[in-house]
Amino acid sequence: MTKTRCAIALALVLGTAGAVRAQDAGARAPLELYLKGHATGDGEYYRRAFHPDAKIQGIRDGKLVTRTREEFAAGAAGKPAEDEALRKRRIVSVDVVDDAAFAKIELDYPKIKFTDYFTLLKVDGEWKIMSKVYHGEAKQ
Repeated sequence: MTKTRCAIALALVLGTAGAVRAQDAGARAPLELYLKGHATGDGEYYRRAFHPDAKIQGIRDGKLVTRTREEFAAGAAGKPAEDEALRKRRIVSVDVVDDAAFAKIELDYPKIKFTDYFTLLKVDGEWKIMSKVYHGEAKQ
């Protein structure tokens, strides 16, 4: 392959990678808002992250829990948790295809560990969490 062809091929790969990174960054935006909601206790972050029709479902203490976006946001404490300095949160993965995405987040708290799975859509040009399914496991 000539130097010119190599340069063109590299530019195409880098251009595609740049587009994918921008797409991933867009899908990560509501996930970051979700994490800020946990860190601050401010339910408004959840309202901004989740689509109005979003559903939150999971297993906690062996029981099915289902909430709307508003119920989830209303459950925010309004301030950071007392043990906030000991809490760890991370976006484990984000898989984006065009205007749909799937993500995994871990919330590792002193007394409980949550694993969250999200579906996201780009709606009217803005990424929103459409659903959250989680499992919470108490630590011993």
